[in-house]
Amino acid sequence: MNEHTFIFLGTAFTSQSSEQIAILKDHLFCVNEHGLIEKIVAPDSAEYPTLLDSYEDTQNFHRLSEGQYILPGFVDLHVHAPQWAQSGTALDRPLHDWLHTYTFPLEAKFSNLDFATNVYEDLVQTLLNNGTTTALYFATVHKEASLLLAEICAKKGQRGLVGKVVMDDPEQNPDYYRDFDTKTALKDTEEFILAVKNLGETVKQGVYPVVTPRFIPSCTDEALKGLGELAEKYDTHIQSHCSESDWEHQYVHGRYGKNDAFALHQFGLLGDKSVMAHCNFLSDQDADLFAKTGTAIGHCPLSNAYFANSVIPIKRFKSLGIDIGLGTDISAGATPSLYDNAKQAVVSSRMLEDGVNGDLPATERGVPNSRLTINEAFYLATAVGGESLSLPIGRIEENYAWDVQIIDTKVPTARLPIFDPSEDLYDIFQKIIYNVRPENIREVWVQGERVHSR
Repeated sequence: MNEHTFIFLGTAFTSQSSEQIAILKDHLFCVNEHGLIEKIVAPDSAEYPTLLDSYEDTQNFHRLSEGQYILPGFVDLHVHAPQWAQSGTALDRPLHDWLHTYTFPLEAKFSNLDFATNVYEDLVQTLLNNGTTTALYFATVHKEASLLLAEICAKKGQRGLVGKVVMDDPEQNPDYYRDFDTKTALKDTEEFILAVKNLGETVKQGVYPVVTPRFIPSCTDEALKGLGELAEKYDTHIQSHCSESDWEHQYVHGRYGKNDAFALHQFGLLGDKSVMAHCNFLSDQDADLFAKTGTAIGHCPLSNAYFANSVIPIKRFKSLGIDIGLGTDISAGATPSLYDNAKQAVVSSRMLEDGVNGDLPATERGVPNSRLTINEAFYLATAVGGESLSLPIGRIEENYAWDVQIIDTKVPTARLPIFDPSEDLYDIFQKIIYNVRPENIREVWVQGERVHSR
């Protein structure tokens, strides 16, 4: 410990496993100058009083107030950053129509860097205010605006993984919004990767370039192959959409005679640093390929209710060894909150298990053993998000980044329903997950730096 160490005294909740919450009551959390949790000290440890004596009266000591608790920062595995400008609107069409009627015209506006700055600065701060410390972003086809998003993440202290979107197929994309041609798409992607890597070396929390074919229907085979080669050359993260809706799933099968998973794999786009959004229609063979390659799923339960035409069997895919985290999918998911999506993950899984057609007998109505608990949904939003990105985030454990939310349950305008002074701590955890509003998120820290406070 030294003068650069910060110490926090309080009670924290973190995932011990997919189904168990660890409750660290009145622990000391020692954070070093690199923003990593160097040591966690329990009240019954011999070190505890010594550390208190050394740090309690210094500016580096943070004692949480009564009613405040620590949660890991959330990891959002799927955000369309430009679509923040239409969030809460345009949810009335099927996916293909929605893209061409609303979304592509909006994303085309991001060639204007002033417009991009206004939207991206507001989005990054809004996500931080909602407890999201790491976000995996789709930007647009514009190299300059995509780099701008990475720079805003760096400036505001969020850990951003940013992709310049590739949409090069002239037959599938509108004239007003696509890459000029395949060669330009790959050249711009490589230049973007190098620029973000250089930026990331100067940023404490890290920003990262992501190879980002929008989805197979937007890209030529040449572009998909070239993007796989760039990801391997520079060891980058990869993101795309996979088997999201009936339309997209059937399009890919018609083009290749195989499902998205195997098509993406043939171009080198599945691996340990790959996150594929949605994946509602994975077959058992697809799921096995995901597990073998280490490819993660970004589960977007609110968005899926609008556009995916099904409920994804998270419990089954999880049992097959696939990492599955949560995403908001702004703006198909019309909320910046992973709290909302954690709750929806539970709701959707219960509907899948129980079924929705009341005309069928109960024994035929649903898919058995599909339900998720709130503990499992919290695990998806935190620990598995970090594992999906191969980064030491999402847990309150030694050697993990100090990425946390400090929750105040006693905010007068958003008081949580806690009336018993000796309320069970696990019950308090549940009430936090189900009831927190942005007003309750009093502070957010990323890599040991405070990036939001109320």
